[in-house]
Amino acid sequence: MIKVALPNKGQLFEPTMDILAACGYKVSKSLRSLSTLDNENGVEFYFLRPGDIPLYVSNGILDAGITGMDFVAEKGVAPSKLLDLNYGASKLCAAVPQNSPVRTLDELKTSRIATSFPNIVKKYFGGHDKLVELEGAVEISVKLGIADAVVDIVETGTTLVQAGLRIVGEPLFLSRSALFAHAGRESQTELVVLKSRLEGKLLAMEYMMVEYDAPADKKDVACAITPGIESPTVTPLAKAGWFSVKAMVRKRESQKIMDELSKLGCKGILLTSIDSARI
Repeated sequence: MIKVALPNKGQLFEPTMDILAACGYKVSKSLRSLSTLDNENGVEFYFLRPGDIPLYVSNGILDAGITGMDFVAEKGVAPSKLLDLNYGASKLCAAVPQNSPVRTLDELKTSRIATSFPNIVKKYFGGHDKLVELEGAVEISVKLGIADAVVDIVETGTTLVQAGLRIVGEPLFLSRSALFAHAGRESQTELVVLKSRLEGKLLAMEYMMVEYDAPADKKDVACAITPGIESPTVTPLAKAGWFSVKAMVRKRESQKIMDELSKLGCKGILLTSIDSARI
């Protein structure tokens, strides 16, 4: 039985719950409980603040956890990163009022900056003695007069615009979700299975399966269009001179591939989703 931390709220909560459910885990969060037990898979899940998860995992209180890389960087701890996940992408950006003369990040070195990520900000600027540390609603701090600028997580930038702010310069930190483990516990059976299932689901989200019938004189060209992971599966059809071909293709390229196969003279071209995969 392993203990795994999950985000209890925020942008990481729903996609984390969704991908775990898709991987066969029984995980649900009730209002009264901070944990849930999945006996069948040998996992006890704990719902914690995303920013606290790095400490619980790095200190060995919990075996593993899913959280953002920005939270890990902010805590300054070093749990073992097992797997990058494909959701929760965000960036930590500085923002100032629309009418501010500030145009570069260097100009903020002596400004009052409100943020929930003081350690990342200090590291970026090589130290900063005018930080206003807040837990949330950072964007309102300028309007309330306690800061000249903010450094906050940005997804679309809409919240900043609504607060009358504009982004300055490049992001201070780029983040996404990841699966982390306590160093030395990566080989636990249940954790290896969790990582494998997540990898399989992520792969399935990136690929689709294409199947088609190709004439013998076009088979090699068609296979070159759909090389698959190792190679396509090719089977002779009952009809002489024709072959059935099956291969995994990248989802973002799938429609273009179907167009190319059709122009080549292939027939019965089918594109289907993959629920999970192991490569």
